[in-house]
Amino acid sequence: MFSRSLKKHFWKEKKIKMIKFIPYEVLTGAENMQKDNDLLNFAIQSQIDYPIFRLYGWKPACVSLGRNQSEDFVDKEFLKSCGIDIVRRLTGGRALLHDDEITYSCVFPVNFLKHGENVTKSYIEISQILINGFKKLGIELDFGGSKPVNTKHDYCMLISTGADLCYQGKKLIGSAQCRKNGYILQHGSILYDYDKELLEKIFKEPADDTSITSIKAIRPDLSRKDIISVFENVDNFIA
Repeated sequence: MFSRSLKKHFWKEKKIKMIKFIPYEVLTGAENMQKDNDLLNFAIQSQIDYPIFRLYGWKPACVSLGRNQSEDFVDKEFLKSCGIDIVRRLTGGRALLHDDEITYSCVFPVNFLKHGENVTKSYIEISQILINGFKKLGIELDFGGSKPVNTKHDYCMLISTGADLCYQGKKLIGSAQCRKNGYILQHGSILYDYDKELLEKIFKEPADDTSITSIKAIRPDLSRKDIISVFENVDNFIA
């Protein structure tokens, strides 16, 4: 059942905006994944003809695993000792540490997009919203995928695919999709900052700073509030 609070967000500006924006909030990993699931199910049940866009944070920090990813590499005792939760996403891909970041999530009707039936092209269309938003902040992003992919990595941010967004060749935003009954859920991690040592302890591999970047590294003057404020006007960034 879709929660009353979510319905309130959806219908608040139904007749004004093409994209419905759900204000930024901080939840646990389990709550965030449940809410993304609720968003997708609400869209399907209500057969909405507009997209929904949401921003959120995580407290406590949380490792999320891709839908079909093995958890063999995960040291659950270490995560517990650090107060870090673990959840599994609806979407595929590799693991992420959600800590010092802003996460975006959106649900699109497949037929809202020009190329909704094509997975690769739908990533490009949806991600253009992020490109346009960050351009307002003076950050020029481009799609990844130019470097050979090491399929052995467990940490998502070490792999740059055509679905990811990079700044000067370094990955800033990692995204993933799932599809159900004519709707697309796409969500992704926007690194505000990261703890290199902690990442390496969790994923047991070097957090290569020639492959990863963060908002703090690009524009240390930007606050989370600056980023959130820009995307509150997400309707301006639709292609």
